[in-house]
Amino acid sequence: MAKKVIVANFESNAEAYQAFSEVKQLFSKGQLKIEQMAVVKHSNDGDHKFSIEDFFDPTGSSGTSTGGMIGMLVGVLVSPLAILLGWFGGSLIGATKDAKELSTAKNVFEYLVTQISEGKTGLIIIADEKDNRPLNEVVMQELGGGINRFDFEEVEEEIKSANEVTTKTKESSLKFWKEKHKE
Repeated sequence: MAKKVIVANFESNAEAYQAFSEVKQLFSKGQLKIEQMAVVKHSNDGDHKFSIEDFFDPTGSSGTSTGGMIGMLVGVLVSPLAILLGWFGGSLIGATKDAKELSTAKNVFEYLVTQISEGKTGLIIIADEKDNRPLNEVVMQELGGGINRFDFEEVEEEIKSANEVTTKTKESSLKFWKEKHKE
């Protein structure tokens, strides 16, 4: 049983909130070992902001939505790096759930941008699953949503890499700015 970052997307925002409630019931029945879970909203104002609308942490380890893995993942999505790397441009905007467009998503960040599209709300769950059927039944069969699972360690590495690139880019930009504006 390996820890996963699970992303669920839905046609309507109400379905995401219903899934949040039903997935907590799976946890209480022992069918899913949740570390963290969040309802995540992608703004529809053209700014491509992601926000955590509701949060569940039964471990009590982080206590807040910003200190854990989900907070860091959403943090990368709202950073300037997301714009620099084009995660909000071209073919990623307005993507649907078809296989062709899913294959264009190269990492968890691109997947989140394409599958939780502007104005939509989805779930991000950090969990261990003994059996993926209970969660699939709630998300896909009962609520008609989509679901994808990512290896926790790979997502952790992606976040680390994104943060390193952000730091290097800031340093490089500052150095370039200072050189251009020497007196």
